[in-house]
Amino acid sequence: MKCGKIREELMEAVLSGPELATPAVQEHLASCAACAEEIASLRRTMELLDEWQAPEPSPYFSARLRARLRDEHAQQGAGWLAWLRRPAVVTAAAALMAVGVGMLEGVHWKNTHPLDIAGYNPPVVNTGAAVSDLQYLDNHADLFSDFDALDDDQTEAN
Repeated sequence: MKCGKIREELMEAVLSGPELATPAVQEHLASCAACAEEIASLRRTMELLDEWQAPEPSPYFSARLRARLRDEHAQQGAGWLAWLRRPAVVTAAAALMAVGVGMLEGVHWKNTHPLDIAGYNPPVVNTGAAVSDLQYLDNHADLFSDFDALDDDQTEAN
């Protein structure tokens, strides 16, 4: 078996021990000196890690850390969004937004609802497609007359 294919099973052999490894892994370790040396090196590393003890922090570590964090926070400054923390500014901003939305809606409502002046309601004219087409033709008669002149020139040229 090739070393690359058995790599995952070798890690299981390191963690569980060579006697608990599959027969294929044990056979490969017996025949491959490089993999056997790698397993031995990994076992030595694991033994060293088992012996290692984390050092205890100094008794004033927490107090110094809190003081340093407090100093760093004070040096950062308020930032450009600090004004949002003030209730008066937030209330004024909300009021301005409400007034702006109200004005926009008022303009929209004014355009969609005709004024009722002293009980006068102007008749609502429902223009259909034919009426709007005739109005368009009437408004752009000059433009269409120029097109007619162009058509006349082309028929004379042929």
